[in-house]
Amino acid sequence: MGHSEPAGHTGHAGHAGHAGHAHGAGGASWRTAARATLHCLTGCAIGEVLGMVIGTALGLHNGATVALSVALAFVFGYALTMRGVLGAGLDVRAAVKVALAADTVSILVMELIDNTVMMTVPGAMDAGLGDVLFWLALAGALLLAFVLTVPVNKWMIGRGRGHAVVHAHHGH
Repeated sequence: MGHSEPAGHTGHAGHAGHAGHAHGAGGASWRTAARATLHCLTGCAIGEVLGMVIGTALGLHNGATVALSVALAFVFGYALTMRGVLGAGLDVRAAVKVALAADTVSILVMELIDNTVMMTVPGAMDAGLGDVLFWLALAGALLLAFVLTVPVNKWMIGRGRGHAVVHAHHGH
């Protein structure tokens, strides 16, 4: 991601350099919201791209491809958060609870946006993996999902929800 993590804060990409964090009644900074969204987008993008590639390569129906993409986006999104909080010392059960609280709304918003884009761009879902249209539509869908999810995460973090839950387990 192009940034270094503070000592004792390894293994949780997207949350390094806590300058700009403001939680609680004062709200959250746009920088904090963007970092949380980028972290979430990373998991979503991995799952989304993998699902689209698998569904397209196997010739699955568009609905099945979207369902696979959404499922994998949630799996990878939660897994990235769990990796970080497990590294901070939480047990698996607690890490699952943190991941669900931190990422569910963000992933849901992103998935609604990017899959809506993919389904509405003419020919995008029917394009092959070697087709530029497929990759341009997917990249544009993920970019739009990021832009539209940042304000959602800003609002949630400012109220102690979403990725604010993750930060409570970092011991800073």
